[in-house]
Amino acid sequence: MSAQNLTPREREVLKLIAKGMTNSEIAETLFISKHTVKNHVSNIYRKLGADDRTQIALLAIRKGLVSLD
Repeated sequence: MSAQNLTPREREVLKLIAKGMTNSEIAETLFISKHTVKNHVSNIYRKLGADDRTQIALLAIRKGLVSLD
């Protein structure tokens, strides 16, 4: 799968993961529950074929979904 298959919300969550935020921080930032964040993260793992947060953060940076500034 590719990053193009991510929903807009999943892309938003992915960007925040790449910035080092925890699920709790993401939930507070996006005004959603931690459970919803967890679901988005699981979908991102599945769609990108990744196994952990570091891997999806690196993929996001490599694919240009997130800038490091």
